[in-house]
Amino acid sequence: MVSPRARRSVVERIVTERGLSQRHACELVGIQRSSARYRHRVREDEAATVALIRKYAHEQSMYGYRIIAAMLKHDGYAINRKRVYHIWRQEGLQLPRRKTVKRRYGDASGTLRRASHPNEVWTYDFLEARTERGGKLRMLTILDEFTRECLAIHVARSISSRQVIHVLEWLFLLRGAPDYLRSDNGPEFIAYALQAWLRDRDCHTLYITPGSPWENPFIESFNGTFRGECLDRWVFTNGQEAQTVIEHWR
Repeated sequence: MVSPRARRSVVERIVTERGLSQRHACELVGIQRSSARYRHRVREDEAATVALIRKYAHEQSMYGYRIIAAMLKHDGYAINRKRVYHIWRQEGLQLPRRKTVKRRYGDASGTLRRASHPNEVWTYDFLEARTERGGKLRMLTILDEFTRECLAIHVARSISSRQVIHVLEWLFLLRGAPDYLRSDNGPEFIAYALQAWLRDRDCHTLYITPGSPWENPFIESFNGTFRGECLDRWVFTNGQEAQTVIEHWR
């Protein structure tokens, strides 16, 4: 499909090179004379708006134009999403396209069970980071697969199966026990103490196939966002500061 700008260009060439009238040229190209006479007018605040959008895009590099437009409106700027999109494209601010990877599926023994209501399936996993002086930090993230709500992020230098039980015990008191808990086959998650504790509370375990993180997509997606928006943007002095900042982000 030929754009209006390209058609206007053709009309101008016909008028200039062939000596035809604008009316005749418009009839040949198939556009209205008002469209042929249209000239783009640059807004008085265009430069300031472009600079503002570039500033927001630089500060929030994980976000696309829709969220940036919402942030601008929230901060009191009168601008619509279409204008933000036009400037976004014009300035080349598009996020890099994600590589499409063909999904693989594990067996049908229950590991791919999907939640149908809140508090049915929780999922949990570990992440690691470093303090300013290179100290190790470990984070236990817990998510409700149906609501996508992050229920807890526990930060410590090391986390044993006993500490996992302690965090889950507090969440079970607050929200009740889920029907299922999904995880990989990490030593903390397959520990006999944790499995026995979950059985006593009628909470079943769903373990993904080893080496198959795509069977646990919600926690993997959340952890990617968590790392990009929080962990990669902060240099933590110690675990206590990390827990405070991370809890505020959560």
